[in-house]
Amino acid sequence: MGKTLRIGPVVLWLIASLPLQAQTQATKDPLHLDPAWLTLIHYQPDLLGNGHTSQADDPDFFLSEDGKTSPKAELEATLAAIQQTGSGDNHARCRFPARDAWLRERLELPATAAACPGYQKWTETLNTESVTLVFAASYLNSPSSMFGHTFLRLDPPQEDEQTNLLLANTISYAADAAAHDSELLFAYRGIFGGYPGITTIQPYYEKIRLYSDIEHRDLWEYKLNLNQQEVDFMLAHAWEIRDRNFDYYFFDENCAYRLLALIDIARPGTNLLGEVSTHAIPSDTVRWVVDKDLVEKVHYRASAATAVAHSLDALPKPQQTLAAAIANGYVEPDSDEVLALPAQERAHLLDATYDYVRYQTEADSWPREVAAPLSHNLLRERSKIHGVVSLDEPPEPQVRDDQGHDTFRISLGAGQLDHREFTQLTFRPAYHDVLDPPAGYRSGAQLQFLRLDARYYTNNDELQLEQLTGVEIRSLSPRDAFFSPLSWQVGFGGRRTDTGYKRVLTPYLEGGAGGSWRLGQQTQAFAVFTADVEIDDDLRRGYDAAPGADIGLLHQNNQFSLLAGAKAKAWIVSSQHRQDQLYAKGDWHFGREFSLFAEFTREDHYDRYQSAWHAGLHVYF
Repeated sequence: MGKTLRIGPVVLWLIASLPLQAQTQATKDPLHLDPAWLTLIHYQPDLLGNGHTSQADDPDFFLSEDGKTSPKAELEATLAAIQQTGSGDNHARCRFPARDAWLRERLELPATAAACPGYQKWTETLNTESVTLVFAASYLNSPSSMFGHTFLRLDPPQEDEQTNLLLANTISYAADAAAHDSELLFAYRGIFGGYPGITTIQPYYEKIRLYSDIEHRDLWEYKLNLNQQEVDFMLAHAWEIRDRNFDYYFFDENCAYRLLALIDIARPGTNLLGEVSTHAIPSDTVRWVVDKDLVEKVHYRASAATAVAHSLDALPKPQQTLAAAIANGYVEPDSDEVLALPAQERAHLLDATYDYVRYQTEADSWPREVAAPLSHNLLRERSKIHGVVSLDEPPEPQVRDDQGHDTFRISLGAGQLDHREFTQLTFRPAYHDVLDPPAGYRSGAQLQFLRLDARYYTNNDELQLEQLTGVEIRSLSPRDAFFSPLSWQVGFGGRRTDTGYKRVLTPYLEGGAGGSWRLGQQTQAFAVFTADVEIDDDLRRGYDAAPGADIGLLHQNNQFSLLAGAKAKAWIVSSQHRQDQLYAKGDWHFGREFSLFAEFTREDHYDRYQSAWHAGLHVYF
């Protein structure tokens, strides 16, 4: 390091009692700056200066009063504490078994067992032989789940293939939000701080019920190739932080970030946290774990909604209509129309309808007095058909969530607005829009944060901030005879708007709701009623509002994506006028790293027409 390590008197006394080799090692290396020690105490380099600050925000996590900002002081205090006589759960060796094990191995201290009944009972209960990283797919209807969620499953010894992993325990990290907090308040506090983060242990079946059965989220299970020693060390540190407060932040110090730290501790040198820059998106963190060769195998677990949709989609169109009629009480399961079907088709019809009724009972709380008799009648009729196997499970998607495009995007393009030529540079830290490569992402879903669009107009040598998108969310979920999800959108930020005589940057808030209908496997039509609010001193009353509508088509495939339609707004506060627009946007994808894009709009605003076009290159990394 090139610096002289100053060693405190407590450590000098301890070193004198160590074996000769351990004395040499302790005085030669700056042990408190060892990457493994810094990771154990969650130290990060200070932005200014050469110091370190721990991300742990609980005083009980430290044995030194200066431990929050002094790796050296915390090392001295830990060395002193673990060599004190005594035993029991309050002893430092029992409170911090990972620190104790690491220091004893590093300094070759006597590896005598400590009497820690609480920790011993905890590890025996968990009974962990291997660890699996589980990724729950994104869920736009909740701010806490928009990017997906990760947690660790603690797998018991696999004595045979019948070992039930549903009974395994899990480790997860999440914000300790008050139950009465609204989704908007959660999003605000999650972004700017205000919640403590807590580490919890729960059975896996509870996670499956929450994510798969209630929130309709597919699960991906990535079994890590950690050996038993690494697994034990991870659990030892999980014990150290189980009741400790780490402030929760939506973008960086989130569920995925804390799990990366646990893996870094289990296998020193992986440096997964070193991959984190401005944000830690769960799908990105899974990608980093895979890229570091930490994954032994991957298993896909379809959600209840995916399984039901697969069963229904496997039916021919006429039988889908018949299944909907049975589920809604218009046709009986033993009607002549059903009995006329061949045995195999009838069995699959009854199976799919039963799965749908059971799903709706769980997800949408269909009344038991309606669902129970119908389920019984479906099972009764199905039991009369022999020799027909049920449909296969939903197939694994060809592209996993971690195999989609990277979430950070930079775009460079050129265009023209009302005969003014410009060059535009766009930065988007996260996450995905409907024109990006769709593989690995939810169809019809869009989620963008902190996107910045800057334009340089060559005609008058002017640089302008065209738009700053704080949040933009869009969910276009197709409706059909079985499911009727609401399509919706919301966004806020700042954007250039036309006041009739100049273009000014105004804060805005927009939203909308409507429906979407599938026209094919890759195409859907949508109609959304919208509402916009803009605020600026250049507006006559300081603000303006406009109800409106957006009607269009969306096509997504792995080669290109297309969005086209028409928007209409009626501004009704500061000025009474309409704003109508025709638009067409397309992206051509080249793998997961690049896309060429082009867009054209034709707008009628303040009784004058103007056209704009823009084309260029997206780069994902």
